[in-house]
Amino acid sequence: MRPLRLVLGSVLLGGALVVTSASASSSAPPGAVSAAAATGSLTQVTGFGSNPGNLAMYEYVPADLPAGAPTVVALHGCTQSAQAYHSGSGWSQLADEYGFAVVYPQQSSGNNSSSCFNFFEKGDTTRGQGEVASIAQMLQHARSAHDLGSDNSFVTGLSAGGGMTAAVLATYPDLFAGGSVVAGLPYHCATSMVDAFGCMNNPPNKTPQQWGDLARAGHPGYTGPAPRVAIWHGTADSTVVPANATELVDQFTDLAGVSTTPTGTTSLPAGTTRTSFGDDAVVRYSVQGMGHGTPVDPGTGPEQCGQAGAYMLDTICSARHDAAFFGLTDAVDPGDPTDPGDPGDPGDPGDPEPEPGECVTASNYAHTTAGRAYQSGGMTYATGSGDALGLWNMYVTTELEETSPGYWELGC
Repeated sequence: MRPLRLVLGSVLLGGALVVTSASASSSAPPGAVSAAAATGSLTQVTGFGSNPGNLAMYEYVPADLPAGAPTVVALHGCTQSAQAYHSGSGWSQLADEYGFAVVYPQQSSGNNSSSCFNFFEKGDTTRGQGEVASIAQMLQHARSAHDLGSDNSFVTGLSAGGGMTAAVLATYPDLFAGGSVVAGLPYHCATSMVDAFGCMNNPPNKTPQQWGDLARAGHPGYTGPAPRVAIWHGTADSTVVPANATELVDQFTDLAGVSTTPTGTTSLPAGTTRTSFGDDAVVRYSVQGMGHGTPVDPGTGPEQCGQAGAYMLDTICSARHDAAFFGLTDAVDPGDPTDPGDPGDPGDPGDPEPEPGECVTASNYAHTTAGRAYQSGGMTYATGSGDALGLWNMYVTTELEETSPGYWELGC
């Protein structure tokens, strides 16, 4: 008799209980999309560590990355693969534009018949054990092999990959500066398959401190900074219900030591509402009418990315917003991914740490994520001077000059 844990993936992405054999998952996954959507090929990496979780490692590393470049670890959803997420999510496109590496862990049907990351198994979500340990080893191997940065690594994932993202952030906050949980669940909401069903459909309404205590137990004794966390969920998700996003906010705001009272709310395209907590220590993106999947926005526009497909839903480019939230989009001009550019050039998102007297042209969103401005009530104001910059979003571009350290003024 096959272990019950192997059945869960059918529910996570299918919405109904369908028992499948392990061999059935060896065919092309329904989450796969055309490889042409990705800008380059994946490379499989072996020998990256002891690999206690028995996962496969794939990576996408653009040519000529500078020393210290960032890393994003991207975790696919059930029935998907590393290639499917590479092709559809948009992260490969952004890696080329902004200059960072992407690591794609891949689940096997031997671990889970529907290729779900086992976010509900204690043995796979405890620091130093199972799948979370394998993911940590992948990151550490990529950092060493490609001379990547040690303090600018991030993790994101969909559905079961989102649940595993929460687990990785709780168990390895010393390795990850931030993460993005897409249609996922809080850490240790579930510690068995039975719990997982309950969390997906009706997560327990714990207090923020209770959720925070569960996350803190992931790495007892850790005293460093909490990772910044983005949480994405569709309002029409009936597979992993949106209440999970609320509990995730409670968990990671408490971990960060900030209030669950929002500090700002902004309207974005595709009926998306962005809510900030603790001045962006945690942000929640709620996509009106979207079901279960990763939000993408196919096309060649400056705010677009990804390729629509199964569980890749044509709404808004979540990866691009996450990249901005992580601070990955400030250092390189999107028009020339190999040229850091001159911060004074029109359209250049600017140097995140310019010298006083230099001019920075960027979107109001980029200004705020870099600390050159702040937002209040959906409007943007220059740090220091308080000059009004207009709407707080990625479509309004302004020039700011640092006239003295930490004091920014509109215009150059």
